[in-house]
Amino acid sequence: MVLDQKEYINIIPEVKPLVNKVVQNNLADCMLFSAGTDTSIIAYEAVKYKPDIPCLTMAFKHGNPKDAQYVKEMVDFLKLKQKTHTFGREEVLQFFPKVVEALKKFDPMEIRNSLPVYIGLTLLKPKGYTSVFTGDALDELFGYPWQFNLTQEEFSKKQEEMWAEMGFSSIPMAESLGMTIKAPYLDPAFMEWAKKLPIKVKINLGEDGQRYSKWLLRKAYEDVLPRSVVWRPKAPLEEGTGTAILRTHFNDMITDEEFAEKKKAIMEADEVDILDKEQLLYYEHFRKVFGKPKDVYPKTEGAIQCPKCKSYIKTKIHFCKICGAYPI
Repeated sequence: MVLDQKEYINIIPEVKPLVNKVVQNNLADCMLFSAGTDTSIIAYEAVKYKPDIPCLTMAFKHGNPKDAQYVKEMVDFLKLKQKTHTFGREEVLQFFPKVVEALKKFDPMEIRNSLPVYIGLTLLKPKGYTSVFTGDALDELFGYPWQFNLTQEEFSKKQEEMWAEMGFSSIPMAESLGMTIKAPYLDPAFMEWAKKLPIKVKINLGEDGQRYSKWLLRKAYEDVLPRSVVWRPKAPLEEGTGTAILRTHFNDMITDEEFAEKKKAIMEADEVDILDKEQLLYYEHFRKVFGKPKDVYPKTEGAIQCPKCKSYIKTKIHFCKICGAYPI
C-alpha cells in the first residue's frame, strides 16, 4: 500500500539523529563499503566525524559485481577516500580455509558471502586499522525481499524468530584476526527503536511502485543522498561483490565422477549429504580441522538434528547454520 504522509511524518524526524548518534558511538578506523543503503547511510554520517575515513570495496574479478556503479556515485558525492580491491580465484583458494575455521561451518552461501569480508579485513589489518564499520543488521531489523509477500502477522513472527537467532560472520572473522567490527545498526539504542516500528514503515512501496525494505530509512535520507543509491534494490553480498559465481566457479577442480565418489564416501563415513562441488571444497576442510559435524555439534536439550549434515541445531527458523540446509 502507499503510505499517507501522516502515517510516517512523526517518525521521520527521529531517524537521522538516531543514526548519527549510533554511528558516533561506534566510530571505526575504516569501513567495508558496498554503497548499499546501509553502508551509504553510515558513510554519510561517519564523514561528519572522520572526513578521511578509509573505505574499502571488494569485487570478485571473475564475477559480475553489482556494487561498482553505486560505489562510484557515492565516492564522488561524499568525496570518500575509497579503494576497490579486485580479488581472484587464487585469493579465494588461499582464504576460504580461514573463513571455514573462523565460522566453524561449511554452508556455501555463508562462506561465499563471507569471503570478501575476510579478504578485506586481511588487507586492512596490515595498515594498522583495528576496527571496521559494517552495515550488519539493517536487513534483519527491517526485513528481506523474500518476506515481502507475508501477511503482517507472518512478518512479525518471522522477524521475532530472526532476531532471536541472528548472527553476523564479520564479527568472529574480525576476532580471529584480532580486529573489531563496529556495526551501528547493532547498537542497542537503534535495535530497540527499530524493533518497535510498524511494519508498514519497514517495507512499503517506492515511487516506482516496487516494494522496498528499509523504507523509512530510505525516505529519511532521500533528500541528502543520491536517490539512485538510496532506492537501489537489495543486492545480497554475493551479488554485490560478484562471488555468486562461486557456486560453479570451482567445478573444474574435480570431475563429476570424482565428486560422485567423494559424495558417496562422505555419506557412508560421516552421514553428511554434500550438495555440490563448492560445498565439498568447504566441507573437506571443515572435516579436516573439526571432525564430523555430528561430533562437533552433538545433541543438546532443545536442539533438532539437521537431516543433511547431522549437526544438532537450536533453531525456530528451520535453517541449519552449519551446512545451509533449509528447511530442517
